[in-house]
Amino acid sequence: MLLRPAMSGLLPLVIVLLVMLTSIAPLQAHDRPSGPLHKTRSAVIARHGMAATSQPLATAAAIRVLQEGGNAVDAAIAANAVLGVVEPMSCGIGGDLFAIVWDARTQKLYGLNASGRAPYAATLERYRSEGLKEIPAHGPLSWSVPGCVDGWDQLRQRFGTKPWSALLGPAIGYADEGFPVSEIIAADWHSAQSELARIPTSAACFLPGGKAPATGNVFRSPGLAESLRAIVSGGRDAFYRGPLAEGIVAYSREVGGLFASKDFEEHTSTWVDPVTTNYRGYDIWELPPNGQGIATLEMLNLLEPFDLKAMGPQSAEALHLMIEAKKLAYEDRAKFYADPEFAKVPVAELISKEYAKKRLALMSREHANEHPTHGDPAEADTIYLTVVDKDFNAVSLIQSNFSGFGSYHVPGKLGFPIQNRGCLFALDPAHANRLEPHKRPFHTIIPGFITKGGKPWVSFGLMGGDMQAQGHAQVISNMIDFGMDVQEAGDAPRFRHLGSSEPTGEVAKDGGSVALESGISAEAQRTLEAKGHRLIHARGGFGGYQAIRIDLERGILIGGSDPRKDGGAMGY
Repeated sequence: MLLRPAMSGLLPLVIVLLVMLTSIAPLQAHDRPSGPLHKTRSAVIARHGMAATSQPLATAAAIRVLQEGGNAVDAAIAANAVLGVVEPMSCGIGGDLFAIVWDARTQKLYGLNASGRAPYAATLERYRSEGLKEIPAHGPLSWSVPGCVDGWDQLRQRFGTKPWSALLGPAIGYADEGFPVSEIIAADWHSAQSELARIPTSAACFLPGGKAPATGNVFRSPGLAESLRAIVSGGRDAFYRGPLAEGIVAYSREVGGLFASKDFEEHTSTWVDPVTTNYRGYDIWELPPNGQGIATLEMLNLLEPFDLKAMGPQSAEALHLMIEAKKLAYEDRAKFYADPEFAKVPVAELISKEYAKKRLALMSREHANEHPTHGDPAEADTIYLTVVDKDFNAVSLIQSNFSGFGSYHVPGKLGFPIQNRGCLFALDPAHANRLEPHKRPFHTIIPGFITKGGKPWVSFGLMGGDMQAQGHAQVISNMIDFGMDVQEAGDAPRFRHLGSSEPTGEVAKDGGSVALESGISAEAQRTLEAKGHRLIHARGGFGGYQAIRIDLERGILIGGSDPRKDGGAMGY
């Protein structure tokens, strides 16, 4: 039976445009980088439910599910499935998923790690025998088992109320009937055209007529529609024990991948306890490794002793301290973050206030640190969405193929690419994040959540690879230090520090460089340069943010959506 999305009766969406990407070039003090110069629009305010995603059709699907009696988890799964259709380079059932859920009934937060593991055949010896010093960024050797579908299933079983047909129906409808490609997604699609064209199955799936669809062109994905129907019929086992797993494994054999049936049959997600630090009276929640969320908590602990509010938003003084905190947190990230089933990750020590006090000695208010190092805690292309329902259940969910279209490989006619998350393993046998069979790689995607006084305050996230943890810290500071609402906190110009050591084993050689967005004054730029920061001009890569503020006192929801993406917040 064809499952069609209902398109009528939905409230209008406000769509904001992303500033177009260009290459990185040296930044002069007089340059005006791209990005929002001021608050781009009003925050969205509603009472009965709200969703914020990176594509309006996905936001509309979430609202429809809420209006039809579904809860926040139901709506989040439906929105995620639609995003896999309309933003296929960023996410889909070939990728991984993480989520934080606020359950209004128990008044607790629950964390889900639905990331996949390396194939059992993936060994250091295997990769070294091919003369590799690092894992290829794309292609079959970058694969890890996709965890998305099992993540949906775990969320649905524990908190959901709707059947698979209701959750995946809107996505199947768009895949069958087609959808007009939105502006920023079209640009991302076009940037991957040459890579997709090299792989016959990928070209057949994503390059109709031999080229990426232009803005407004209607794109159909019949293969993905059939894959989603298989999940409706067979549940999560269709992906891990049924026809989808069989198709992926067969394709893997054809192209030199390492997948076997056992890799899919033994896949499991993991429910985890979110971890927290308190920042100026607010509890900031992230998920523990294998993700990078605790880098946000490390940054905030380093920043808390300073009066950022008095310094002012986008001031050279505040930016300098944030950049310096980021450097130290990311050096710890490169050294310690890994799959906790294979390595001892000192999470409690890394996010402690005592550890931050020791690390503060490496932060100067006057000079950039050109040689940041990790500490010794033993002594002390992605989508993000959030949904809140009428009962104030909330979901903070992030899902990704990693880089655009992941590995670029679409298995057969299944209609979706397989992620390339496995390229983040290190091939250094002494590294905590070294490649090992059935091990989870280091992950960049992180959902965030803020509570105050034990009650939900903001469900939020910011996508964008290495930008994510430093972006989390910036939007949190915007809200807590500078009193911005959820829309303005995302609109405000950001910095992006590049050049930290990496969890793949690559070691930074200097203090890195800093890209700045618009709204950061020429005077602030000159002051940062005087402190020793190397500034560059980057017109993209600053992440995409969504957030919903939960105002329990007034019984309202306040949504914000990033102008750097195609999406929007919507409520009813």
